[in-house]
Amino acid sequence: MNKPSIYGLTNEQLTAWLLERGHKKGRAAQVWDWLYQKRVTSFFEMKDVNQDCLKVLDEHFSIQTLSEHLKQEASDGTVKFLFKLHDGNLIETVLMKHKYGLSVCVTTQVGCNIGCSFCASGLLKKDRDLSSGEIVEQIMKVQLYLDQKGENERVSHIVVMGIGEPFDNFTNMVDFLKIVIDQKGLEIGPRHITVSTSGLADKIYEFTELDLRVNLAISLHAPNNELRTKIMKINRAIPLEKLMPAIDFYIEKTNKRITLEYILLKDVNDQVEHAQELADLIGDMRAYVNLIPYNPVDEHSQYQRSDDKAVLAFYDVLKKNKINCGIRVEHGTDIDAACGQLRSKQMKKQPQK
Repeated sequence: MNKPSIYGLTNEQLTAWLLERGHKKGRAAQVWDWLYQKRVTSFFEMKDVNQDCLKVLDEHFSIQTLSEHLKQEASDGTVKFLFKLHDGNLIETVLMKHKYGLSVCVTTQVGCNIGCSFCASGLLKKDRDLSSGEIVEQIMKVQLYLDQKGENERVSHIVVMGIGEPFDNFTNMVDFLKIVIDQKGLEIGPRHITVSTSGLADKIYEFTELDLRVNLAISLHAPNNELRTKIMKINRAIPLEKLMPAIDFYIEKTNKRITLEYILLKDVNDQVEHAQELADLIGDMRAYVNLIPYNPVDEHSQYQRSDDKAVLAFYDVLKKNKINCGIRVEHGTDIDAACGQLRSKQMKKQPQK
């Protein structure tokens, strides 16, 4: 039987677990420090922790449940990792270099059931949710990669935008956030973390009430129900009439700006009339529209990348309507740039199940 990842325990959970087994409260703080500050890869590297504690931890948990299956490095410094899980499934994690720091995009599910018609992540249906430990370990693997380079770099930002719908794995995703935010651990500030959802309205309300102070992004991609349903089947169950009030609730309750993600698809949703409709939908909402150039996927040949002229015309309409917006800077364009693309190609070559 495979042991769960130790990274799946929050600081409070680890403390309670050790206390239940007769260990002192301070023992958890020691273990936590070895895991996240010293970043050991074996329990028995924890030099000042007594052997009884190390043995019980080793009996019940593992520090390493992911292994590197493949790695692609782009000319702009982007690194895409394909990790193999204990059950043979593959997931993607991406390291991106920005002027403001190093960002890691994590995956929350093996596959995706949301079924956006343009997305490489949904080419393979969801097999299972990732545990909180498997999500945290993606960050740890990337940090260890940086440590090995010896350049004293650290992961400073996280985007939960990889394969899967984070709000469809809500509890594990929330535990992941609590673990990486912890000030005695990785200490990645909430304002440096963004979670993206395709629009699960009920979970947006629940997430807002948790008051974790992390940023929220919504995969919008269309300004009306007819078009959004055509490219995102989730809109059938959660149309804009349900989604927009949830977004308003988040903004009002948190006093934070929300990001609206909008992938531009040639002759589908990239016309100036779409831009005007989007501006009318947003109105005076405290929002930032992230216009995203499309990375073509072989299996979705019906969609093409919008040309530069159309992108700029779309952007200009939003600006004229006083909508805060920008065009996303692309990363890793000389490797498998689209989310899920590398995994999909490898699964075709080497079916895991």
